[in-house]
Amino acid sequence: MLNSRNLSDKTYEELMAEALLSIPLYSDEWTNFNPSDPGVTILENLTAFQTLQQNYIDRVTPQIQQKLLKLAGFQAEKGRCARVLLAAENLTEPVKIPANQKFMVGDLCFETNRSLELMPYHVTGVWGVRDDRWHDCSYLLDREVHVPAYIFGEKPGRGDSLWFTMDGLPAPGEELLFHMTVADRYNRNPFMEKGNNTFADMKWECFTQDGFVEMRVKDYTGCFLISGEVRLRLPDSPAIPCEQAPDHGYVIRATLERADYDVRPKLMHITGFLLEAWQKETKAACYTFNKISSVSLLSDLLEEGYITLFCKEEKGSSYKRYLPAYGGEGKGRFYREAKEEDNTHTWQFDKKAYGYGPEKVKNAVKVAAYTEEMMRQYYLGTVLGNDSQTIDLPSEHIVADSFCIIARRTGADGEDIYDFVRPSRRGPEDLTYYLYENEGKIVIEDAGGFIGADLYIGTLSVTGGKAGNIRAGNRFTGIGLPAYLQFYNPAEGTGGAFRETLEEVKKRFLQDLKRPYTAVTAADYEKLVMETPELCIHKVKAWMNQNRNMVRIAVKPGTDEEFPGLSDAYKTAIEKQLEDKRLLTTKIQIVPPVYTPVDVHGTIYVKRQYENSRELIEETIRKNIDYIHSDRNFGEVLKFEQIFHEIESLDCVEFIYELSLLPQNPGQARLVEADIVPAENCLCYSGNIVLETGSYH
Repeated sequence: MLNSRNLSDKTYEELMAEALLSIPLYSDEWTNFNPSDPGVTILENLTAFQTLQQNYIDRVTPQIQQKLLKLAGFQAEKGRCARVLLAAENLTEPVKIPANQKFMVGDLCFETNRSLELMPYHVTGVWGVRDDRWHDCSYLLDREVHVPAYIFGEKPGRGDSLWFTMDGLPAPGEELLFHMTVADRYNRNPFMEKGNNTFADMKWECFTQDGFVEMRVKDYTGCFLISGEVRLRLPDSPAIPCEQAPDHGYVIRATLERADYDVRPKLMHITGFLLEAWQKETKAACYTFNKISSVSLLSDLLEEGYITLFCKEEKGSSYKRYLPAYGGEGKGRFYREAKEEDNTHTWQFDKKAYGYGPEKVKNAVKVAAYTEEMMRQYYLGTVLGNDSQTIDLPSEHIVADSFCIIARRTGADGEDIYDFVRPSRRGPEDLTYYLYENEGKIVIEDAGGFIGADLYIGTLSVTGGKAGNIRAGNRFTGIGLPAYLQFYNPAEGTGGAFRETLEEVKKRFLQDLKRPYTAVTAADYEKLVMETPELCIHKVKAWMNQNRNMVRIAVKPGTDEEFPGLSDAYKTAIEKQLEDKRLLTTKIQIVPPVYTPVDVHGTIYVKRQYENSRELIEETIRKNIDYIHSDRNFGEVLKFEQIFHEIESLDCVEFIYELSLLPQNPGQARLVEADIVPAENCLCYSGNIVLETGSYH
């Protein structure tokens, strides 16, 4: 049905001809096929009816296709805002950052989700401690220096640590964000489970008045194996400077408790005290509070002045709108507003003076704020109650997770009441609607008890989708912040995407059909091994041992060793990956790679005008025999003819007088005629190359 055949591509005449030709297959008594025959008349009527109806049969609507895909477990993924980490430069004093603070890079807008205070703290030093010796790695803090550091040395071991010294730390319980940039990339597969690392375990501690205290941490680097962020929660005990550190600053340290690394951690840059921003532009926002006497908010959106307050006056009720008090008012729904020097807005409610105020309930107060542009368009229309009423929104590519509308209707007391309604909410009297975020419209499926209600924008933000996945190192401008403050992103933006279209969901579904979930063929085993989480896999070869009903799999890790073996950690991870995907009676054996050098002897005549002929020939030979760094796989036959042709085609070669190949280990690779046939788990590389070269006279 997702790619159904079109039935409407045949005319009435073609269908009638097919029907007449089919009659002898079903009856040998029907011999009159002329229009005068009553049976033919009936057949003509049925064919005409089919021609009229097949147009409807062909209509597999997008809604039907979506439901079919949902049955298979595939739904369109929601749009997401790209996220970046920002580092502040030239920060010398505390700076308050409001909610919805805009940071611009080109024409892209990034925003904070909450208000925060930037403190003038900096990472001042980075020190590796191994065998009680200090190794200064502080150059990792300099963006202009591109010298990598093996932070735990050549052989990382249990007890090795990395110390970060700082000129200050926030209050206890605050969260810190660091970003680590790894120097080398080994095509490592993603880490699937946070905190469950195949290769290492690490403890993070902060030096406090109670000594070193362990911190709660979310490490997205796999203990410094991949670039990523580290989120640290400061302990309850206040931090103090540590005299043990070389520069006597505040200290956070990371200590290895287990170190079975396949690749030595090598960092290029470390950036600390970061803040988060999301690629979106908020045009309307609703802020929710539980306090009842007064609420305070620092938000960049409030500065445009289009603010509306709503309060709940009893549990489970809708909201009532409150108005600003200018003095001299009597009883009514009023609030008093004050603005502090740092642009924090405070709204006070006085139930005793005005007779009305928010009650002690959850989400008692909502503050709606709008830009001037949105204020002109925030009225959407009236709920009519008819099927699938469609209402256009003032923007496209809307952030679905935060979107809501405000519905105004008349309550039982004859006064206006307000409800904040999110998409897809269901209930007997609920207003149920769907948001089409890419197109910028809503479709009301069920009006519930909201027929006749007026609808307004409550919360609306727009995003650029994938455009927000920007490269690292961009300069950002903080709108309204001091001009001396500069911001940059040490890592690329991630996660930005528009909501999937139906065609994209269908494409993902078809790709999933080709993905092996049960290993049957050699290609299935090889693909599953290549995707083993956390590992660096360079080459895989699977083959069947029919006598033992066993699949043997040779694996070469993609590490920095010249001739890497296969550690127990790799074998365990691969076996875990395959255990629930193998056929029940099939055994699996993971085998390490073996490496065999191939010697080359030859006599080659070269042209006189080339001075580096021998070097060019030897380079060509090594390149063709190199199975370790090239795309040649385990057990691939080394063709004598191919090497001969590669050498012969060199500009410097006159002709080849004699050439031979010989494996040094016949048990791992054998000579068949002039070719080298390696074992299934064998990789070849060049051994001794003995060449005689001369000019032909």
